Amino acid sequence: MPADSSTNPPSGQRLELGFLSFVHNAGRRTSPADAARALQDGIGLFRRAEELGYDAGWVRNRHFEPFLSSPLIFLTAVSQQTGRLRLGTGVVPVRYEDPVRLAEDAANLDLLSGGRLELGLSSGYPAPVLEELFAAGGPDFRAEVQRRLSRLLAALRGDVLAVLEEPFSTLPAGDELTLTPPAPELARRLWYGAGSLASAEQAARQGFDLQVSTLNTEETGEPFDVRQAEQIRAYKQVLARQEPQRAPRISVSRIILPYLTGTDGEELQDWLAFYAARMDAQGRPVSGAALRYSPAYHGDPEAILAALLADEALQQATHLTVALPSVGSPELHRRTLQLAAERIAPQLGWTPAG
Repeated sequence: MPADSSTNPPSGQRLELGFLSFVHNAGRRTSPADAARALQDGIGLFRRAEELGYDAGWVRNRHFEPFLSSPLIFLTAVSQQTGRLRLGTGVVPVRYEDPVRLAEDAANLDLLSGGRLELGLSSGYPAPVLEELFAAGGPDFRAEVQRRLSRLLAALRGDVLAVLEEPFSTLPAGDELTLTPPAPELARRLWYGAGSLASAEQAARQGFDLQVSTLNTEETGEPFDVRQAEQIRAYKQVLARQEPQRAPRISVSRIILPYLTGTDGEELQDWLAFYAARMDAQGRPVSGAALRYSPAYHGDPEAILAALLADEALQQATHLTVALPSVGSPELHRRTLQLAAERIAPQLGWTPAG
């Protein structure tokens, strides 16, 4: 099927292709050996993606669940076994992070990777137990998120964070404390995961690149991709007023699970049933929450391609991110990346990198 020019990125630029992984393990039930194997399998997936020509690999951040809990440590290991692939977080929930420590870890990773970190951030999902454990409380969590986010941005920009009133370790009194080691270029590679029109506009005002995912955190009655396209257009409008010379970078995540035979798809059936059980046919949660989920595109690659060609949000994007299922064997995930790269992405305007 020939690519529709309307789906290509703005100004005819090349579409970039990434993937997003949970790096699944068995959580508290797993043995140390199995947990280590899961991390090594995750690193292997990044190596395979680089071989296939993917532009970026992204990881989620999940505390206390059977998924990756320390994304920057994991990506540091990945950086030493890859040479070109950009390494991203999708996303780090800022409300559960100390902003200066996060800046230090990110700066070290960026330097060790040769400037390949794409740091994706968000406010994070609300969870009282995490707010208590990570001292992220307070009656106004939005204000707390913005406080931590501002502190993180100041650190990454190299702003003075404190002035010593008395000597400290090897540092003299009067010394101005700034991020050490500095990684000044990283401040140009910061993303924000937005799920609503308001958060997309806020991301533009703060100078972030934009990530939109498989979840909209607002319900307007519109189809998922239509509302997400409106969020992207609002982001572009604000960014154009604020930085008219800047080319926006916008990543759209979609669950893309191509398979060629029924046997190929057997492993996916339990996960697909789990995903579908959470929502009605329009993506509205059965719980009644004011959210909307993206469809999971699975099966025939040609049918998946047709759906993506019609996706209004993807038509506004510069990056397509293949969201892998939260569970699945390493072989399934490698096969998914290969089929997406060979059967789908080239028809959307992507060519392999490197």
